Amino acid sequence: MERPDALDKPIVKKLIKLWSRLNVQVFRATGGLLGSTWRFGSMFPRGAPVALLTTIGRKSGLERTAPLIYGRDGDRLVFIASQGGLPKNPLWYRNLQQTPAVKVQTRRTQMAFTARTAEGEERDRLWALMCAIYPDYEQYQYWTERRIPVVVCDPL
Repeated sequence: MERPDALDKPIVKKLIKLWSRLNVQVFRATGGLLGSTWRFGSMFPRGAPVALLTTIGRKSGLERTAPLIYGRDGDRLVFIASQGGLPKNPLWYRNLQQTPAVKVQTRRTQMAFTARTAEGEERDRLWALMCAIYPDYEQYQYWTERRIPVVVCDPL
């Protein structure tokens, strides 16, 4: 199945951006009581955990925050730079490539991390972990020619 054309419409991109900003505001205002779970259908009624990842904008130098599904691998956090299977990596991923020092908020806890891209067997293992949390990642990989990055955040 090809990526639906409707997902590439400008209005959809604007709505996603607006929803992300709202999610960040609600998450912060409630200490993660609201906005810390992504519910995506009746097959997974518990949903997937969401954290706020803050990077430094590579052009602006300003903090940029994105609500993202995450997983845990010991004391490390794992994110997928899928951008819904679009051809390009998301801006937050490009930001952390330039400045790997990031902050992550899970519920009320905020910590500093160093972000890096997983490679080889580690990437494969963490990709499987994240697909178990959010199965749509497999579909996103099918929709794009790029290899979707798996990001590991190591605590400082």
